[in-house]
Amino acid sequence: VDMASEIHMPGPVCLIENINGKLTADQEALKILSAVTQPVVVVAIVGLYRTGKSYLMNKLAGKKKGFSLGSTVQSHTKGIWMWCVPHPSMPNHTLVLLDTEGLGDVEKGDNQNDSWIFALAILLSSTFVYNSMGTINQQAMDQLHYVTELTDRIRATFVWTLRDFSLELEANGQPITADEYLELSLKLKKGTDQKTQSFNYPRLCIRKFFPKTKCFIFDRPAQRKYLIKLEQLQEGELNPEFVEQVMEFCSYIFSHSKPKTLSGNIIVNGPRLESLVLTYVNAISSGDLPCMENAVLALAQIENSAAVQKAIAHYDQQMGQKVQLPTETLQELLDLHRASEREAIEIFIKSSFKDVDQKFQKDLGDQLQAKRDDYCKQNVKASTDYCEALLRDIFGPLEEDVKQGIFSKPGGYRLFIQKKQELKNKYNQVPRKGIEAEETMRKYLESKEDVADALLRTDQSLTEKEKEIEVERIKAESAEAANKMLEEMQKKNEQMMEQKEKSYQEHVRQLTEKMERDRAQLLEEQERTIALKLQEQQRLLEEGFAKESKKLQNEIESIQRRSQRGSQCIIL
Repeated sequence: VDMASEIHMPGPVCLIENINGKLTADQEALKILSAVTQPVVVVAIVGLYRTGKSYLMNKLAGKKKGFSLGSTVQSHTKGIWMWCVPHPSMPNHTLVLLDTEGLGDVEKGDNQNDSWIFALAILLSSTFVYNSMGTINQQAMDQLHYVTELTDRIRATFVWTLRDFSLELEANGQPITADEYLELSLKLKKGTDQKTQSFNYPRLCIRKFFPKTKCFIFDRPAQRKYLIKLEQLQEGELNPEFVEQVMEFCSYIFSHSKPKTLSGNIIVNGPRLESLVLTYVNAISSGDLPCMENAVLALAQIENSAAVQKAIAHYDQQMGQKVQLPTETLQELLDLHRASEREAIEIFIKSSFKDVDQKFQKDLGDQLQAKRDDYCKQNVKASTDYCEALLRDIFGPLEEDVKQGIFSKPGGYRLFIQKKQELKNKYNQVPRKGIEAEETMRKYLESKEDVADALLRTDQSLTEKEKEIEVERIKAESAEAANKMLEEMQKKNEQMMEQKEKSYQEHVRQLTEKMERDRAQLLEEQERTIALKLQEQQRLLEEGFAKESKKLQNEIESIQRRSQRGSQCIIL
């Protein structure tokens, strides 16, 4: 069972506290996030204090109460509150609702931390809801613009909710939609004076940062005297138009909010969101700007390190199951290593991202090579130990006979050689002695040469000539065995070199495939970005802002140049 399906938080908890001008991430809340294994859809709402944000968030959570509506203790805690609930219309996804509590007027900059809270809400969300009272005015524009200055790259869909909206939705006497009203509000004015520039600049920023925008208007929910106890009112006591507008808003958020992703189409789950929270909060605490690129790199460090561990654990488990030392040949061991190595690389490639200069993959390669070398050493030792014990067992009685003087008689030498040959044959018949079988026997027999030599010298049934011939035969046999050993060593070295090359090729193959997949995703992402920027450029041209349109054209060309350069593949 997926752990995330069990996450039913009874109510919200504080995720980021803002106490005495200091931001801190709440450990309990992070613990909850770390258990959410599903992809997360993160909806954050920001707006001035007491603008009815919490009511909307409770509706998204499918509850009447939860987020504070301003009259409880909770509302005195500044910061970001979090509520994780199963997504109502996307199976196997978790909806993470973030409510920013107790914000003052961000634009006045009474509290720098209010601005950071605002910026964090944008950075952490996949859908960002900006909630304001009445109409879209210059103050609201300035507030939003101020925050776009604080953050570098925004990847959220923007929804503007207008509360207690009392104007008629029309332009030039024609009815218009809420989205058209937002579009009109973001229109630029002609002119170069300071006043016009102050009017246009925030609008340009908002249009640039939030190419996808949506607007909802809400009537007043009930008569003024009932507003204090909004959460206690029954549906029938609320303004029916307001009820319908809230339903439309919730339905849109459920169907249009996408799972949170990072550049490279990396889907964010609970632990990844936890890492982003920590990275951003730590950056702000140390006086830096919360930069998305840095957050992604910090996340990559954690995940790539874990991916190496996971890959190595898989390799260990596979080799532990399949390898029985000693193996009959070196190739048998290398083939098992290669199969386990391929799977380990696959696991790493699947779990890793943004591995700059393939640092972690190189680390994995080094660890796998060290493990292979260790297995080879273990294999040699297992074979040697087994063969030495076997030789003692087989040749023990012969050594005993020599000590008893059984062969110290005329014709004893021939008898000894015959017996020795029989025992060599017996040794050779034993299966699975491993790769050191011949070398161990060669060394053993070499250590017993003086015994044979003494028997040869003292055997009176042999003539001097026969003894000389026998000495030459032994020398030739010994030389042949030494040559054979050299050939074996050379063959093993070649097999090891071939294995090294195959390992390298396996890393390259899998990395190249991954880079091609990543590049295709990146191009897709860039195409979407360019399409949205082209729309905006067209709009600026139509509105008669050639200078701004040219600026945007330069940005588009810069993105296109970057994508043509592509990413470099620096390999292991």
